[in-house]
Amino acid sequence: MPGQKAPEETRREQILASAYRVAAERGLDGLTIRRVASSAGLSSGLVLFHYKTKHQLLVALLEWLLERTLTPPAPPEPAAGGSALARFHELLYREMQRLSAEPARINLLFGFWVRGGRDRAIGRRLHRALACYREVFRATGQAVLREEARRFEGVTAEGLATLAVSFVKGCAVQAMIDPQGFEITEYLLAARRLIGQ
Repeated sequence: MPGQKAPEETRREQILASAYRVAAERGLDGLTIRRVASSAGLSSGLVLFHYKTKHQLLVALLEWLLERTLTPPAPPEPAAGGSALARFHELLYREMQRLSAEPARINLLFGFWVRGGRDRAIGRRLHRALACYREVFRATGQAVLREEARRFEGVTAEGLATLAVSFVKGCAVQAMIDPQGFEITEYLLAARRLIGQ
């Protein structure tokens, strides 16, 4: 099933989008060169021309997925009169909404996480991506601690970042488990009541 001639970058994007569809439907173990080629409407040989092995395709798919899922978000701009805590809340809420709207991506990210325990290249790449993601929250958290040192006495920017990322990822997991029943507003209300704020 030969494909039409296309620029290399366009063809790679087509292959990775198809790899994502196959992996989202069948899991990483169900991802094969043949299935990706069929989904993309290409020959297996053309997929192998771009990605020499299934492992190369998996690593490229991970990069594709991380770029769309764990690219560090831009911190909110300081608004006139807006507090660092308000910006932190905005960043947190924005990321909770964004990632909970992508349950298939989060599910696939967990598949890669499991695979990363056996595959050092995948594991290292995931750890780097998560560290970069957490860094945005840490930097925003530092501003919160400067403005509200008394309120957050004993708390570190790393602690705030870890908590924020835990909320974001927990939110995404709940949306993956119950896509129809999950509601961010209820999730946040329960968190506020539990924490006592």
